[in-house]
Amino acid sequence: MIVRSFKEIEGTDRHVKAATGTWESKRLVLAKEGVGFSVHETILYAGTETTMWYAHHIEAVVCTEGEAELTDETTGEKYLITPGTMYLLDGHEKHTMRPRTDFRCICVFNPPVTGREDHDENGVYPLITEEV
Repeated sequence: MIVRSFKEIEGTDRHVKAATGTWESKRLVLAKEGVGFSVHETILYAGTETTMWYAHHIEAVVCTEGEAELTDETTGEKYLITPGTMYLLDGHEKHTMRPRTDFRCICVFNPPVTGREDHDENGVYPLITEEV
């Protein structure tokens, strides 16, 4: 059994800050735990814009705090994401998040991330595998 808190993750290698400065993420469950998914709490900062494309991962996101506009870059559709709203990137959709306030969410990735990932110039997390 694993029990872990956000507080104990702060300042460790599980507390990842984007090179762009638009978000930070605390990775509760990573690939090295060997459970087939990863779980993160991510905060996207108000007034920023982040374009992402998870070409190698499926991601489910549940908003717990704040408000953001989500744009599907393929269709142009826009969605207002508020607390209690979930979105699932089941088709590897390229998307852009524009937080109106600091936006806190819980994210689940499959395959799991290692904790070292950051978005590349295309918004993609590289597929990094890890022996467990």
